Amino acid sequence: MPQAADPAPEVEEAEREVPPQESQLAKPRFLDAKVRLHRLLIEEIDLSAIEKVSAEELRAQIMQLVSAHVLDERLPLNAEELEDFCDEVCDEMTGLGPIEPLLKDPTVSDILINTHELVYVERFGQLEPTAVRFKDEAHLLRILNKIVAHVGRRVDESQPMVDARLEDGSRVNAVIRPLAVDGPLISIRKFSKKPFSMDKLVEIGSLRPQIAEVLAAAVRGRVSIVVSG
Repeated sequence: MPQAADPAPEVEEAEREVPPQESQLAKPRFLDAKVRLHRLLIEEIDLSAIEKVSAEELRAQIMQLVSAHVLDERLPLNAEELEDFCDEVCDEMTGLGPIEPLLKDPTVSDILINTHELVYVERFGQLEPTAVRFKDEAHLLRILNKIVAHVGRRVDESQPMVDARLEDGSRVNAVIRPLAVDGPLISIRKFSKKPFSMDKLVEIGSLRPQIAEVLAAAVRGRVSIVVSG
């Protein structure tokens, strides 16, 4: 008699993970529209007055222009997508573009930009891909220049490596062409607003329980400790 086939091996949870779905707003058509709209807004909005108006007033002005532009371009957006599109345009105007939501996300500790097409984040010690994309390399460089200009630095072919800080203290390291042959590489190390406890470090796998016990004993014993790295 034919033997029953062995049951299919269970698929590991990691193998079943589905990569983040690309938002409709990340599609080329909408990225192009966002960049065009950004240029129009620069022409129509007094940039020197941006800091003098509240975020709500600025958003209301941008929302009007975005809505009109969406109608002109016949972009198929529902109400929720229109709100998201407006938020993204606001981020382009006043923030750091596509990565602004990641900077506001308290669960993200690191942002790793591997050319304009790939953006990863670290959450709770685990690296994961995101659906965030830049329109092209020029778009990414524009955001990078906005970052470094804030601290009085520059990055170009003659100075392709730069270190900077964001307003909240987050550390930024960037490398561009010709050193980064495939395109700009940027890492942003965010500072946690809530310091990690020893138990939390053990929980997320950053510290082994045995090492935590040794460190705790060293502190209780008031012994000298050298931290390097």
